[in-house]
Amino acid sequence: MVEFTKMNGAGNDFVLIDNRDGAHKFSRQQIAFLCDRHRGVGADGVLLVESSTDLADFRMRYFNSDGGEAEMCGNGARCFARFLDTIAGPFSEVRFETMAGLIQAAFEGNLVRLAMSRPQRLALRRTLDIGGSKLLSHSINTGVPHVVTFVEDLGATPVQQWGAQIRYHEAFQPGGTNANFVKELAPGKIAIRTYERGVEAETLACGTGVTASGLIYAELSEARSPVRVLVQGGDWLEVGFQKIGNNFEEVTLKGPADFVFEGSIEIG
Repeated sequence: MVEFTKMNGAGNDFVLIDNRDGAHKFSRQQIAFLCDRHRGVGADGVLLVESSTDLADFRMRYFNSDGGEAEMCGNGARCFARFLDTIAGPFSEVRFETMAGLIQAAFEGNLVRLAMSRPQRLALRRTLDIGGSKLLSHSINTGVPHVVTFVEDLGATPVQQWGAQIRYHEAFQPGGTNANFVKELAPGKIAIRTYERGVEAETLACGTGVTASGLIYAELSEARSPVRVLVQGGDWLEVGFQKIGNNFEEVTLKGPADFVFEGSIEIG
């Protein structure tokens, strides 16, 4: 039996497992089973707590619902931090390593503020031929790769169709990309819908996608920090940053991380 905790960050949900003793070695199929909403626990991904090197307090491993391991997950990292506070805390701050680099989390009540790794590979104004439409898109890596496209009618945007085509577009191979669709609501405020690579569907929120969209919006509009972002799940997240020259520094992501339930499950 595997003991787990179910959590969600702005509707982006995860199965969290304490694996500091290294007792669990899950296959890709077992991860996918845990995330299955009909036969397993149900989640967008699985987060494992593991022992770290001397560089951090813990190590975070993140697996998408298809069983593949990914570099980073912003909403997952906030849940991971609150889970650590429960099983090993209490902490005022905690550091953990990810495949995308070191992450530091600070607690503000039920909210968690993440100090994100430095964004890379900002590229603006690429035209993509998607679904017979010419989409003006922008890209950045905020731990994982993201494409951001601004739209006039966010509700009518075919996120599943366009998102899948962007995710597998030849311009972003071999690894593919996540796809975000964004609309400005007011100065300094945007709404976002995200198609997540590895989940292969729209999710209620994506932390690294929120970060990517907030930074690209700031770059194009010269909005000041912080940028507030409304996700599909109905929550507001906050992207903080300092703009130094052409670079974004001290990027942060602030938002909720909520416990749902605990349990145990047998995995074959």
